[in-house]
Amino acid sequence: MTVRFVARLVRCFVGSTRAVAAIEFAVVLPMLAVVFMGCFDGGRAVVAYMKVRAATYVLASITNQYATIASSDMTDILGAASVVMAPYNSGTPKVTVSQIKISGTGTATIGWSAAQGATARSVGSSISPPAAIKVNGSYLVFAEISYTYAPLFGLFGSGGITFSRQSLCNPATCFLYRLHPAKLDLLKLD
Repeated sequence: MTVRFVARLVRCFVGSTRAVAAIEFAVVLPMLAVVFMGCFDGGRAVVAYMKVRAATYVLASITNQYATIASSDMTDILGAASVVMAPYNSGTPKVTVSQIKISGTGTATIGWSAAQGATARSVGSSISPPAAIKVNGSYLVFAEISYTYAPLFGLFGSGGITFSRQSLCNPATCFLYRLHPAKLDLLKLD
């Protein structure tokens, strides 16, 4: 009798269709929530990266418009990066802008450098800009921004994602120059 009773219970359980949708929803809901949070954080990360790109270009372009830069002007120029980064400026972006002086013989050195939230480059240190925009006896503006994006849901790790961007600008026009971490030999920093 107990075997028949257990067999009947199993048949009833297997054949029952009541609350199947609720059980399926309970199984699928955690996966849907993770996908939603990942898409939300991933989308915000892409927008934050685009803001870093725009802020780097703006930093080089604004600096390039000045013939002489006072310290108050430099504070405003460096602060412009945070304005462009809004609303993604919860963490302070590390901003550096430098002037590269290219001598008549083609030697490129840092003429001056200013930074906000980062360390300024050493004056007189050598640097190798790309040959496409390197003109002997000229100057370049070199803008760098690094920003650590902190995801809302923490799906990308606890430390956040660091976006870095660099832009070189000459007095006539601006060229956006992207430096990939895998290609660090393109711009040798001594």
